[in-house]
Order: sequence, then structure tokens, then C-alpha cells
Amino acid sequence: MDATDGPRVVQLGLGDAPACLLLSTEAHWNQSEEDWRFFLREGVVLGIRDGSQLVATAALLPYSDDNAWISMVLVTTSHHRRGLATRLVDACLQTARKRGLTSWLDATPAGAAVYGPLGFSPTLQLRRLRLETSGQGFAPAPLAAPLDALCARDRRAAGFDRTALLSAFAQRPGSRIVSTNGAIALIRDGRTARHIGPLFANDATGALALVDAITRSESGPILLDAVASHDAFLAGLTKAGWTIERPFQRMRLGLAPAASAELPFAVAGPEFG
Repeated sequence: MDATDGPRVVQLGLGDAPACLLLSTEAHWNQSEEDWRFFLREGVVLGIRDGSQLVATAALLPYSDDNAWISMVLVTTSHHRRGLATRLVDACLQTARKRGLTSWLDATPAGAAVYGPLGFSPTLQLRRLRLETSGQGFAPAPLAAPLDALCARDRRAAGFDRTALLSAFAQRPGSRIVSTNGAIALIRDGRTARHIGPLFANDATGALALVDAITRSESGPILLDAVASHDAFLAGLTKAGWTIERPFQRMRLGLAPAASAELPFAVAGPEFG
């Protein structure tokens, strides 16, 4: 897929999931092999090999209405500073342009400085939070909620449909969709921690109440990617013992979808949007 000098950029398949997982595990990311299988099945995952070893990846995940997410940009430590990540992101952007897709991504501060000159515009900011010690899993779980209710809230917030993604999450062992007092969220397994998101609520009080109910019914570490403009929600989380690990800047290259009817309180994750 790449005519320039240097290692060839190739499209990866489902059989590459274990090798992809090795890269994200090396980077201490939370993706599971099932996450990688979703990218490989539903999206375009590009990679670079050194001999038989997969040393770098990037993914383009299409959504409805000509939108797509760029993520999983990984390079093994021994191959840093060789321009591999740049080549793979360029290949993702070329694929998106050919398909007429608006590209989105959630960038670290260093990444945002790179993507800005490429034409990406900042949208909202995120904060990755972690609760190291949650409940013991003895409290009753919040009431179960239907998938279609979560998908409807997600569609209003995103401006495009992600039913395939949320359905895949919901069907995994250990996943739950729960709701209380107008708030609704999905909880799923990651490689090292459970993850809450997306999370929708009518106000910060409702969002915090649902997060509290979830954490009391869970055991072990939990991650959550909060929308930074929800000040009261962030303040309530940190007061409850959540720690902010890192910021992300959501960015878009191309036309914006229809204006969102609401903002989520937490997103599905920087790799999924």
C-alpha cells in the first residue's frame, strides 16, 4: 500500500491480533485482544513489519455518515524515531480521503502539536481518570438498561451512529449497560482495568450518582474518560478518589456532523471516540 522507500505499510488481518496486542501491552495501554479484533474486523489496521515482527500499527475505524476514527498508533520501543508512526498516520489519512471520510482522533498534548499543522481542528477536551481501589463488588448493581437506549443517546451526542461498536461491547462477557435517574453507561473489561463509557446523564449529579453505584458494585481498578467541560462532574470524581492520569484533545479533519444534542459525561475511550 506504500510506494515510498523504507519498510512496507501493509493492511493487517484478524490473525495479527496477538501481535497487535503485544504492541499495546508494551505501551501499557488497556486494550484487550477483543478490542483489536474489532478494529481488524470493522476497520482498516495498517502495520509495518521488521522481518516477521510487527513493529508499528495505526487504525482507521469507519462510522456512519462518512466519519472515521484514527487511533492505535503504536511503535515498539526499539523502532522509535524512525518516522514509522508518521508514515502510518499518513496512510490512514490517505485511505480516509479516498473514501471521503471526516477523520477524528483523540490526541495527547504532544500529538495535538503534530496533528494541528496537518489541518486537524480541536473540538472538546478529555481527561483520563483512574480509580485504583473501587468497591468490593458486594453492593447491588444499578438497574440494567437496554442497548437501544444507550445507542440513541450516543447517536444524539456523536452526531453519527455507532451501534456496531456499542453492540460489540455489550455482547462481551462481563459487559453491562446500567441506568439510574436518567443516567446511562456501559461498563466493559479492559486488559488491566474495567472501563466506564460512554456515559450520558441529564446533569452532573445524575452522572456522579451512577458512577458511584457502579464503583460500589465493582472490584478492582476502573478507568473513565471524562469530557473536561463538565467541571462539576470532574470535581466530584476527584473528590471521590479518582485520579487524573492524562489529558486528551479531540480533533477533527474535515466537515463537522450535525450539532450534537448533548455532550457525554464520559466517552467510549480515546481509541474509539
